[in-house]
Amino acid sequence: MKLDMNALMKQAQQMQEQMLRAQEEAKSEIKEASAGGGMVTVKASGAGELVEIRIDPRAIDPDDPELLADMVLAASNEALRAAAQSVESKLRGQMPDLGSLGLPGV
Repeated sequence: MKLDMNALMKQAQQMQEQMLRAQEEAKSEIKEASAGGGMVTVKASGAGELVEIRIDPRAIDPDDPELLADMVLAASNEALRAAAQSVESKLRGQMPDLGSLGLPGV
């Protein structure tokens, strides 16, 4: 079985273009997470940026600022984690079956 390098290079270029498109699409996806029974809600983009934080006024206790900080931190981490998983899933879906490339032993 002879390996067609031109076909392989063309397929690799198509794969790269698909991956770039998937990355751009994933960056615009927004994931949301909350903590404290919904008292703190955070939205994060697939680009790894926090885009919104909402805090219910009832969550603001002047005698316990650490609780609010913990809720913001927990919701932020979960939103970022969900966004990263979404990006990873989208990119994994763009990966070809490497055996279809005609590479021996793959």
